[in-house]
Amino acid sequence: MKVVVIGGTGLIGTKVVSKLNEHGHEAVPAAPNTGVNTLTGEGLAEVLQGASVVVDVSNSPSFEDDAVMEFFRTSTTNLLKAEAEAGVTHHVALSIVGTDRLEESGYFRAKVAQEELIKASGISYSIVHATQFFEFMKGIADAGTEGDIVRVPAAKIQPMYSDDVATAVARTAAGTPLDGVVEVAGPEAFQFDEFIRMGLAAQNDPRTVVEDPHGRYFGSELEATSLLPGPDAHIAQTRFSDWLAQQR
Repeated sequence: MKVVVIGGTGLIGTKVVSKLNEHGHEAVPAAPNTGVNTLTGEGLAEVLQGASVVVDVSNSPSFEDDAVMEFFRTSTTNLLKAEAEAGVTHHVALSIVGTDRLEESGYFRAKVAQEELIKASGISYSIVHATQFFEFMKGIADAGTEGDIVRVPAAKIQPMYSDDVATAVARTAAGTPLDGVVEVAGPEAFQFDEFIRMGLAAQNDPRTVVEDPHGRYFGSELEATSLLPGPDAHIAQTRFSDWLAQQR
């Protein structure tokens, strides 16, 4: 089965391509650096020839509100149109647990818009909602840093390893379309400050982590459980402490 992976040269995409190829599928990475641009449509018709499944794990280069909305609306519209013309029968998209609960955030509003386009396309689909990745811990800390203080939301987070995310996406791509959403999450829920504190300590980072009731996450204030999956989520195996040990 030919599977085209949009964003196939990035953190998750490269892993998805590798896992699908290991299981006997023909996984093709597609990204601007391979000659495929979903914003302009360049290369889409060519790369989708003979494809049964498209996996979209691409992300906006800018998180500014208007830019991220333009990215997801335009790229998803172009991609779905090209898929319909090519006879693709399964569209798989990676999204985020809590997307529909964070309307203050321009980024999450754009992800909601992306999902609505997919659901209305007429193409059978599966949407994978994943929790935040271990790998983005430092970036989150940097975004909340003022001087030597890291301010983080007073909320819980259930992060996961990017390799486990890719496994879930690849498994979904190889399966029957859900015409719905599946959630995947890490095995442990942490208070946000605990997660960041553990990660920074493992890197000998001396910054102080402070819980802020009004701390924002991609521009949105959080409820305590905004980022947690529901009871039917698939739970990955890799623990944060084990991942940190691997990084050393």
